[in-house]
Amino acid sequence: MKPLAFEYKRVDKVSEAVQWLHEAGENARILAGGQSLVILLNMRLAQPAYLLDISRCEELKFVRQEKGMLCIGASTTQAQLQYWPDLARAVPMLAEAIPFISHYQIRNRGTIAGSIAHADPSAELPLCLATLGGQVVLRSRQGARKLDAAQYQQGMLTTARKADELVTEVRFPVAKAGHGYAFDEFALRRGDFAIVACAVDAGPERIRLGIGGVADKPVVVQWARNDQASFTETLNDLAWQLDAQDDQHASAAYRRHLVRELGQHTIETALSRCEKNKD
Repeated sequence: MKPLAFEYKRVDKVSEAVQWLHEAGENARILAGGQSLVILLNMRLAQPAYLLDISRCEELKFVRQEKGMLCIGASTTQAQLQYWPDLARAVPMLAEAIPFISHYQIRNRGTIAGSIAHADPSAELPLCLATLGGQVVLRSRQGARKLDAAQYQQGMLTTARKADELVTEVRFPVAKAGHGYAFDEFALRRGDFAIVACAVDAGPERIRLGIGGVADKPVVVQWARNDQASFTETLNDLAWQLDAQDDQHASAAYRRHLVRELGQHTIETALSRCEKNKD
């Protein structure tokens, strides 16, 4: 199947993009890498009248650190971030998670911000953003606003972005001394969407665990570090609270099992890295 006809426009400046979105509103979709959107267009699940291509907007191609954040422009691809030399030092959770994203050919075109904007509950990048407490920067003709991950991600393929807004930047907090970070997931095949994914930020005082692939958006919980003896009970309670459902990939019971086992393993990995990151 092929998409319905639409008007295509490539922009080189953010000011052009937000002006065009202001005029087109609900009838427009934004194309960055296109690895999710093109599929929706071909299946006619998305039928925009206008397609705005920001993939060659140099203004949005950047990776930089400032004020304790790793800031990533909306046109930056997943492969560009994966091979950024300082990624493992700056945001080790991202460095561990990105290789799980599909395959190299997809990462070579897909963008960091595009995955966040698509908001698939099984995707790796929205889970990392939620677990680390990152931010999304949106811009419209009226100006820019910054949303925390918890505010931005509202449900399955649903975000707080308004029709006239463009995601211009995604921000991940940089690693802190004394913290250990870990990411792991289970999928039927390498490169498939995760059946369950886990991300952990273990600090000196608390442990923060994010779960993806079970609920309609990433779920993040945290508890005091001194409650380590109750991890098993806490993970079991969490597995039931997520209200997992049966589907063609896995049963609800198997998803609960993965939350318990994969969660425990990822927490232990993060804790083992705390001592190494004190300096």
